[in-house]
Amino acid sequence: MTIPTINQNIQEYKNQLLSHSLYEKVKTIDDLHCFLENHIYAVWDFMSLLKALQNKLTCTTTPWLPIGNPEVRYLINEIVVAEETDLAMDGSRQSHFEMYLEAMQQCGANTQEITAFLENVKTTQNIFVSIKQSNLHPNVKAFLDFTFRVIEEGKPHTIAAAFTFGREDLIPSMFTEILKNFQTNFPQTNLSKLIYYFERHIELDTDEHGPMAMQMVTELCGSSETKWREVEATSKQALEKRIGLWNAIEEHITQKELELI
Repeated sequence: MTIPTINQNIQEYKNQLLSHSLYEKVKTIDDLHCFLENHIYAVWDFMSLLKALQNKLTCTTTPWLPIGNPEVRYLINEIVVAEETDLAMDGSRQSHFEMYLEAMQQCGANTQEITAFLENVKTTQNIFVSIKQSNLHPNVKAFLDFTFRVIEEGKPHTIAAAFTFGREDLIPSMFTEILKNFQTNFPQTNLSKLIYYFERHIELDTDEHGPMAMQMVTELCGSSETKWREVEATSKQALEKRIGLWNAIEEHITQKELELI
């Protein structure tokens, strides 16, 4: 099996995401806030997939030892540098999660729930307990639970699959266009940081992280058909969970609209 084969076999799931009816539902600033307040969990747990890969593929403990494939070490460390300490709009260094959080605050979205959730994670020291205790939509819970089950299982190639194929790089370009339309229709709302985040995301994924992540999966699977099959299965599940997340956000927006009638 190869990367093109995986892409071909998961295309149906990607198509479902790209043609999802959620995009047409994001019409007002309140709708946008609803999207951001739920999508932030996907931005956050992406960082955990990233750090799980770094822990598995490089030496992050002392005494240091030259673990694994140097090419793979390079690939994951390069991605970590940009995702964890990228250049923000003002030239400072921030993780992409922190950028997204600031963008939410700039446009008036609520960041209290994600902040409280992360405080609970610190308190419980058990992500699965925190997910269960939260008031999140069941689909958002299922999305997070899947991510951390893959991490807990500890297979580098399946973690890489969720990281690489489960986080499609086409949707940010869609949202950049939506946001630019918002900027025109709602000029009183400052979306500059949000647009910067998505444009930066597209730039990195297209030019650097996408090809690097694909190469990492190839290196990790090698000639093992078992690993390739597990990568395909994990990728499909990850995309199914993302579709579920989109369904949850759409449901939230629809419920809010009904409440206003």
